[in-house]
Formats: sequence, structure tokens, C-alpha cells
Amino acid sequence: MKISGDWLTRPATQALCAALQAGGHRILFVGGCVRNALLGEAVGDLDLATDALPDQVMRLAEAAGFKAIPTGIDHGTVTVLAGGLPHEITTFRHDVHTDGRHAVVAYSTDLAQDAARRDFTMNALYADPAGEVIDPLGGLPDLLARRLRFVGDPAQRIREDYLRILRFFRFSATYGDPALGMDAEGLAACADLADGIDALSRERIGAEMRKLLSACDPAPALASMATTGVLRHILTGADPRYIAPLVHLEAGATPHWQRRLVVLGGQDWADALRLSRSEQGAMARLRDQIGGTLSPAALGWKLGAQAGADAVLARAALLESPLLAQWQADVARGASSRFPVNSADLMPQLSGPALGAKLALLESRWLASDLRLTRQDLLA
Repeated sequence: MKISGDWLTRPATQALCAALQAGGHRILFVGGCVRNALLGEAVGDLDLATDALPDQVMRLAEAAGFKAIPTGIDHGTVTVLAGGLPHEITTFRHDVHTDGRHAVVAYSTDLAQDAARRDFTMNALYADPAGEVIDPLGGLPDLLARRLRFVGDPAQRIREDYLRILRFFRFSATYGDPALGMDAEGLAACADLADGIDALSRERIGAEMRKLLSACDPAPALASMATTGVLRHILTGADPRYIAPLVHLEAGATPHWQRRLVVLGGQDWADALRLSRSEQGAMARLRDQIGGTLSPAALGWKLGAQAGADAVLARAALLESPLLAQWQADVARGASSRFPVNSADLMPQLSGPALGAKLALLESRWLASDLRLTRQDLLA
């Protein structure tokens, strides 16, 4: 089987591969780019594997006119800029020692060893520069069936890096076939080893949760995370029961992880997922408005178009109530509206705290009117 795509035939990419091959080395695309190409999905990062040592990769790439950056050279990874795009080239490796977070690796010339240290069979697929797929572990049938399985023993893979528990659920939501359900052996291993999540950095956990919540339908994965006890290690008090109704209400809308996180609930998102200050502020505003009574138009004015839509959808999911027929148009109307009264309209009769209080009162009346009251109405 062969893969194809503009990214594969890009002249600079092919020239980089040719430079490694001319040096007597094997160079293969690996992981996500091969997986997504076989599924007909967009290809993002370009990861490659080679039997060349990192210093050899840098020397050959630079001799061919490319810029080589030793981004992860301690772990065998060199980033080569070719045609304006980064190509991460990693030397074949096998693990010498792992502690659940970090690995000590040794270089190898054996493709099978390199494949055996990867997380899932669908990620242990390679392709040569001509696009011919190489499947050392039999992962191709799993990929085509959208069946997510760990490479080898699930418990061993997880003990090498406990983040693989979260990746198991995220990849199930993104690439798995819901009709198949999750791999029972992998699910059991995640449940047994869930305590290992506590040793992971909150930054790594937060990055995985953002990706999981951005999947087309994360509801089954989140439900399984709750059942296995994994979710409580990430967000205390989180409840995934309203995620499925939310996904139904979204009806094909672009997935938005903040909207789903608000519905998922839980305590102390900021620390648990290492949210930025900007994200914390946006989440707090969204959460505060969900329990209120503002109309969709008023939410659009108060939060903006995107967050206003998020608030409408999240409220409907949590209250298990239907959406109004014109809610999207109302949110857009609110987002483009301007409060018709300003300070000058009330001066000089009012000033200082009295002026602020009057403006707040008029704003409250305007919002309660679904933004229908005019300037004349408010000042009458």
C-alpha cells in the first residue's frame, strides 16, 4: 500500500530525503503523517525516522543546503527546515530505562526496535520517500478498522510513560470507531495504572485534555475515563454526563474545548490543566453566565460571538433544554450591537458614583429587553 499527498512530493522534502539516502542511510516518514495520509485526513507535523545518527543527520542536511537545529538531540531528534517547513528527524531508538515520565534511549539501526517502543500500533507505521508503507508490527489492519491498540503489553507501554493513558482516550475519541468500543485490555491497564497520572506535569495533562475536548465527539472517551477512575486524577468533581447532549446540540459546529470543559465541570481548572491567565478569565466569564438568565442576544453582547454561542450551548446542555430556533442570529445580533446610552447622555445632571449606578441600571434594563429598548426608551 502507498500513501500520497502534496506534502510527500514537495521538492524540498524529497531533496532532504535524497540527501540522507545519498549518505547511505535509511529515511522514513513515521507516525501521524503516515496515519493521517492513510485515513485521508489532513497531515500536519512531518516526523521522520532514520538509521543515521543525529550528527550525521545535521551534517548531511546542512551539506544539502538545509538548516538543521538540534532541538532534541539528547533524545536523537534533529529539526531540519526544508521548504520553510520543519521536519523532525529522529534516529531509530530503543528504550534502556523509563520511569513513567522520561526515557533513557539507545540508538539502533533496527526498524523493528524503533517500532516496538511506540505507543499504539496505528502510530507504528512507516513510509519510504516514494510513499510505500512499511508495517513492522501489523498495525495497518488496526488503522484501517479504526481499532486503537497498544503496541505489545499495554501495562508495559503505560509504565514507560503514564501520559499514554490520556493519549489512549484521546486517540480513541479522534481515530477510534465508536461501534467497536475501546480495546478491553488497554482499558483495563489504564484503570489499573491510573495513579501514575499524578506524577505527570500539569502542562502535559492540560495539553492532552485540550486535544481530547477538541475531538469531534469526546463523550464516550470521557465516560470511560470516569468509569475507570482516570478522570478523577485529572479534574476533581468532573461529570461527563452532559457532554453527549452538548455534542448533539452542537450539530456539526466547530468543537470548542472551553465550551466542553465548562460543561464537564470540575474544580480548579487553572491549576489542574495549567490554564493561561487569558484562558482563566474567559472560562470564568463563560461559567458565570451559564447560570444566569440573559438571552442569547444579551450573551452575544456581553461575551462576544464565540463565547456567547458557547454560553447558549452549554446552558442548554446542562439544563437539558432545547435551543431557540433563531439563537445563532440572536447571538450575532448581540455581538454587533452597541449599548445606546453613554455617560454624556446623563451629564451634567449625574456624576461620579451616581452616574455609574444609573448607567448600570439602564444597561440592566436594556439587556432584560433583549437589546430592544432604544436610546429614547432608556432616557424617557
